[in-house]
Amino acid sequence: MSGHSKWHSIKHKKGAADAKRGKEFTKLGNTIAIAAREGADPEINFRLRLAIDKARTANMPNANIEKAIARGSGQLEGEQIQEITYEGYGPSGIAVIVEVATDNKNRAYSDVRSAFSKHGGNMGEPGSVAYQFDRRGIVVIATEDEDKDEATLAAIDAGAIDVEEGEDIITIYTDPKELAKVSKTLGENFKIQSSELGYVPQNTMMLDDKSTAQKAINLLNALEDLDDVASTYSNFDIADDIEI
Repeated sequence: MSGHSKWHSIKHKKGAADAKRGKEFTKLGNTIAIAAREGADPEINFRLRLAIDKARTANMPNANIEKAIARGSGQLEGEQIQEITYEGYGPSGIAVIVEVATDNKNRAYSDVRSAFSKHGGNMGEPGSVAYQFDRRGIVVIATEDEDKDEATLAAIDAGAIDVEEGEDIITIYTDPKELAKVSKTLGENFKIQSSELGYVPQNTMMLDDKSTAQKAINLLNALEDLDDVASTYSNFDIADDIEI
């Protein structure tokens, strides 16, 4: 089992705050539209069900959800949402992967490039950092009112590859093909905060300087704040004695 991740806890808290403010509606709608390409029935399309659950957690109105499904499944005219993955480097050479869902790839590229440039990073060529990551199913369980040890054991029993503890969450990593099964099993007894396919670094770069850690956080936050950005992944963590 992996150790505590300070960066994951910080990222989780920001995501929860953004959801409460309804800041995520645009990107949640894009994620739903992308998933709906594989079928408009969430009972059959697990990816769509996950996207809808995440939207409902953020209190996204049903009308918005239904519109996003209709758009993605071709029932509405308009620009189609595209999935694009960008790669780059941040402060101290941290590796960064940015997943985008957008109806305007030129705007998305310009915004992502600008965020890297303004926060001490630069974009790389396709494949420049992706080799440092593995594709995994990622399940986050909120543990404010849960027993972390019990949740961890349940995750391992359900087939998790690895489990990582945060301040008030545990992050569970699965084989991509096992994501649906593990999520369903854990969802019967625990509060699933999110469940998605993503990238997990093979090795972690520990940042033990406050200034560098803050710059790395600022870059990831700037990317996450872009409406076209669906998810970001990096290979850094922050030393426990660094106050952010």
